[in-house]
Amino acid sequence: MLSHDSIWRAIDALAERHRLSPSGLARRAGLDPTSFNRSKRKSADGRDRWPSTESISKVLDATGATVEQFMALLQPGSGAMFPGRTPGIPLLGFAQAGAGGYFDDGGFPAGQGWDQIDFPVAEENRAGVYALEVQGDSMLPLYRDGDILIVDPSAQVRRGDRVVVKTQAGEVMAKVLARLTPRGIDLLSLNPEHPNRSFEMKDVEWIARILWASQ
Repeated sequence: MLSHDSIWRAIDALAERHRLSPSGLARRAGLDPTSFNRSKRKSADGRDRWPSTESISKVLDATGATVEQFMALLQPGSGAMFPGRTPGIPLLGFAQAGAGGYFDDGGFPAGQGWDQIDFPVAEENRAGVYALEVQGDSMLPLYRDGDILIVDPSAQVRRGDRVVVKTQAGEVMAKVLARLTPRGIDLLSLNPEHPNRSFEMKDVEWIARILWASQ
């Protein structure tokens, strides 16, 4: 039987199979990028909000998935319906992260060119999570060249969190969040040889929390 949760789970899984966030999948299908956001899955009064059949049809057309494959995704553990794709999360090098096309407006993975890395996280918590590979020594002594940072752009950030920030100018950096206000952010450098940074929020494209790092 179809359920509200299973339909949205299938949409999230389809996005993941194509290395997209839900908003990236909506964008690829020609829909409003916020169509599949979690905030849109409930109405203001708390009632379930279902995706339209037109939206699902556009998603299937955009990804090349069949109705049978989509139906298979209503249940977890259906990766066999998509041969050649293994469970994991998207992976990108820090040097590439500043280029356009890899992220959507919310800082979620989008577009092509991502590699993939295995990471033991439950499927329902995997959507939107991605990995960045440290390149160079600018983050020593905390992160070394080749370390992998697991990043979640949907996680709430607080003072003291280690975060990845991308500026409107295309600069990507890993810092410690010292202060966050509606007007701006202050960031502490992980490497004492590199300066702390401050930005007005209008100059920040996105900020995402670092959940874990290989050490």
